Amino acid sequence: MTTAHNTTPQYPFTAVVGMDDLRLALLLNAVSPAVGGVLVRGEKGTAKSTAVRALSALMPAVDVISGCRFACAPAAPDPGCPDGPHGTGAVEERPTRMVELPVGASEDRLVGALDIERALSEGVKAFEPGLLADAHRGILYVDEVNLLHDHLVDLLLDAAAMGASYVEREGVSVRHAARFLLVGTMNPEEGELRPQLLDRFGLTVEVAASREPGRRVEVVRRRLAYDADPAGFAARWAAEEDALRGRIAAARELLPRVTLGDAALRQIAATCAAFEVDGMRADIVMARTATALAAWAGRTDVLEEDVRQAALLALPHRRRRNPFDAPGLDEDKLDQTLEEFGADEGADGDDPEPDGPDGGPDGGGPDGGGQPPQDGGPDESPLPPEAELPHQQDREAPQPPQTPEKPGQAEQPEPESAPQGGAAGEKAAVGATEPFKTRRLDVPGLGEGADGRRSRARTAHGRTTGARRPHGALGKLHLSATVQAAAPHQRARGRSGRGLVVRRDDLREAVREGREGNLVLFVVDASGSMAARKRMSAVKGAVLSLLLDAYQRRDKIGLITFRGTGAELALPPTSSVEAGAARLEQLSTGGRTPLSEGLLRAHEVLRVERMRDASRRPLLVVVTDGRATGGPEPVVRAGRAARMLAGEGTASVVVDCEAGPVRLGLAGELARELQGTAITLDELRADSVSALVRTVQGNRKAA
Repeated sequence: MTTAHNTTPQYPFTAVVGMDDLRLALLLNAVSPAVGGVLVRGEKGTAKSTAVRALSALMPAVDVISGCRFACAPAAPDPGCPDGPHGTGAVEERPTRMVELPVGASEDRLVGALDIERALSEGVKAFEPGLLADAHRGILYVDEVNLLHDHLVDLLLDAAAMGASYVEREGVSVRHAARFLLVGTMNPEEGELRPQLLDRFGLTVEVAASREPGRRVEVVRRRLAYDADPAGFAARWAAEEDALRGRIAAARELLPRVTLGDAALRQIAATCAAFEVDGMRADIVMARTATALAAWAGRTDVLEEDVRQAALLALPHRRRRNPFDAPGLDEDKLDQTLEEFGADEGADGDDPEPDGPDGGPDGGGPDGGGQPPQDGGPDESPLPPEAELPHQQDREAPQPPQTPEKPGQAEQPEPESAPQGGAAGEKAAVGATEPFKTRRLDVPGLGEGADGRRSRARTAHGRTTGARRPHGALGKLHLSATVQAAAPHQRARGRSGRGLVVRRDDLREAVREGREGNLVLFVVDASGSMAARKRMSAVKGAVLSLLLDAYQRRDKIGLITFRGTGAELALPPTSSVEAGAARLEQLSTGGRTPLSEGLLRAHEVLRVERMRDASRRPLLVVVTDGRATGGPEPVVRAGRAARMLAGEGTASVVVDCEAGPVRLGLAGELARELQGTAITLDELRADSVSALVRTVQGNRKAA
């Protein structure tokens, strides 16, 4: 879907309230598409999509060759264009397209489709262009980009890196140019992006709804006015839109004359080195952004404030950090670096007062709007470094040495009779130990869930294991099986030439086996028996490591804790492992051990999730020492709950947290009831040499 075919006027860009950083980042890409696009991070309902869609109306029109489906430029047509070669055909001007990529799009919808039947029987490359072809020389917009399937992410990465899209089906290939401005929006609560795709976005901004009543009133007033009369509302903002469009054109014209001096280059390189970004892309993006900022301000020289603003936009998502750490820059460190490497060139580190028209869409006059607004609105500036998740501070704090326990020095857990809920027996939350690489825990069997990296599954990608008749549209062609199906009928079909006579019924698609993402549900014992400080710190470190593993394997995760008299769903199943890490760090301990309540709550959560997504298989990870003391007949009820989960085929792992010289083996008994695996904290480590590799499948086979 493109804006060119939409009869309803877009919401005007100049009518967007606040969000100065977002608007500036989008405008810089309009001035210089080489900046590389924008990733917009923020909570739902903050007009992220509205602002992005409004950008397309401000982009200059492009000249294309009439009849070319791939938007070839008349001055420099693509020599490999599937619709070429182009002669001296007619030229037409059209608005810049904004193409939206749905999260659930198929591979053929993104890159295009080849008619394999015609290719085999006629030798004709019949190609239907996809969204990448539509987006060439325009904007490719992905809403909820963090939910995009991995195979589509891989295709986007290839196209963004090469500036071209390749479609290959069993030796038949088509190539076309695909250079586009990539813009994505996402809600971080639903999960993070793969680092490779994250790095492909030139700039990133954080947005949040304003807490200032007057600003919120204005947002609602303008939106209601637009919904009531879109054409009339757009007409009232037409003058502002024309002025902004003219300023973009002037900045584009000025851009080639902007000089990036050695002092600015030195500051850019020093800043990227100071924040330990990987590779050189950050330096290049910062240089292009600073140049665009100068052109936007109407200057031909890049100043220190341009470099500073470029760093705030280009580096937060590139600095080296753990997956659970919130993006952001230490602005004091940034200012110190700029001052240190700018002083010897006489650079002026003071920010000049803006001298352009007030209220401009960049939020700060012609010098680029480098300083965030001072009215306290949370939607106008990136998150401060203090907004990082609390667990980061815990992990960075010095940890006491982890010495082995000696006989007679076992940890003393809190008495389980201690009351819960802030009473004297409750212990405050402790920090987690450093996370480590864990063993892969698999779900047995062969699934059919979403692409991921954990358990075996039938997927659209992976190694070919067989062939079948296609169900619906043909996927990946299995060439040899198709030829074998067609070969016996060639004489009856009157074959006379060299070509193979292929019918639709002959086509076979490949059956592939790859890996899927699962629902990993953690059930964590937070009772008094786990409350010894060193033990709980190690337990949290283990669960944090498993969360990191789930993040890397593209799983959904949920977190249940049990203590006192009941169990709590601390985190409903989600793709945001960051939220799980935050809940884990806040976990306090104390009280009895209602193991049965934790297992029953897990059973209920899994029942609901099966109705929501039957193809996503669960993996239950119970972190406990195996004690059961809460409620009537605690041991009997815990056994019943475990057998109920096992009877439904739930794959389970019990992480045994029992410590001390005397071990009761209760966690192992729980694992047998669950028909799952029991592993110790030490055996959970991928580099452990104390045990052989253990997986759920291996133990279930042994059972």
